[in-house]
Amino acid sequence: MVAFKLAYKNLIGAGLRTWLNVSVLSLAFVMTIFYNGMIDGWNRQGRNDTQDWEIANGQYWHPEYDRLDVFSIKDSHQPLSAELQQQVSDGWLVPQFIQQASIYPQGRMQSVLLKGIPHDQTILKIPTAPLKTDGDELKAIIGKRMAESTHLKVGDQVLIRWRDKNGTFDALELTIVSVFQCDVPGIDNGQIYIDYDRMQEMMGLENNASLLVTAAEEPRAISGWSFKDTDFLLADLDKMIESKKGGGIVLQGVLLLIALLAIFDTQVLSIFRRQKEIGTYIALGLTRSQVVGIFTIEGGAHSILAALVGAAYGIPFFLYLDTVGLSFGSVDVGVTIAETIYPYYSLGLILSTMLLVVVSATIVSYLPARRIAKMNPTEALKGKIQ
Repeated sequence: MVAFKLAYKNLIGAGLRTWLNVSVLSLAFVMTIFYNGMIDGWNRQGRNDTQDWEIANGQYWHPEYDRLDVFSIKDSHQPLSAELQQQVSDGWLVPQFIQQASIYPQGRMQSVLLKGIPHDQTILKIPTAPLKTDGDELKAIIGKRMAESTHLKVGDQVLIRWRDKNGTFDALELTIVSVFQCDVPGIDNGQIYIDYDRMQEMMGLENNASLLVTAAEEPRAISGWSFKDTDFLLADLDKMIESKKGGGIVLQGVLLLIALLAIFDTQVLSIFRRQKEIGTYIALGLTRSQVVGIFTIEGGAHSILAALVGAAYGIPFFLYLDTVGLSFGSVDVGVTIAETIYPYYSLGLILSTMLLVVVSATIVSYLPARRIAKMNPTEALKGKIQ
């Protein structure tokens, strides 16, 4: 208790030097929480958006289907069994029939993925209701990115060409009936959606699908289909998040290093200038380890003050970001990222950051304080360096 009281008095007595150290250390504390909170918020939003729009609780793929290999798409489809058809009718599965096609907007040719999806599905957030067929017109919906790259808008008609099951080319004009806004590039870039039944009719194949999206919380194996869980389907996003966290460690490390270096220098200077005080402590009966403890606590207390100062301006800043988010605009980096990211500050993040700062500051304070144990009390009282 005595050590804490002495440490407090010495810190306050140091004046501006103490507050400069505390300010830099609090900046490192706040920036660490801010950056990791932003990355965790991106990860949380990205995973939720991808599940809501694309993968739900997992997907069943045709054994030969590979979303990264366009050459596998043509033959990667098979009929649904009576059991699977029943699950589709009950709303537990959403079949998607995927084939390559070409469109000709403004006289240009562009390769696309043509996807058939039931217009009445409710598992995914894709707004498929406008695809309901009420005549011979071929209706289609596209994402905002696709609309921008093809210069298509609602009401536009565009020629689409595809191959049927026999490899014969066929073509038809489709009408864009809806353009949806989505942050998941995997269901937007280069993709056109039409009704599932109409897709089968165009391809000359009945009740075929390339993949099945499941809403079941505990999906079970289905014979003839390869199940891909959310960990597999979100692996690209997870790798991106890990790489961003790794890059942020450099910035956080530099800020923390600057703050710790300032504390180290302050402790060295303090021990040099306060030799008579150290000698007095020992002469009054304090052991060398107790005196070392006083100076270690004194240096480590910078981190406690830094947490308080950081909370004073960090909490209002974090609450503001939690309300308005951090806007990145319409960016496309190949993985799911929203235009506005809302940081996520978990209790674990805050506690781990505080622990890192407190432990680091305490260790850095202890290193120069070890020299006190080697001091001669008599010489220290005279103010002489040993």
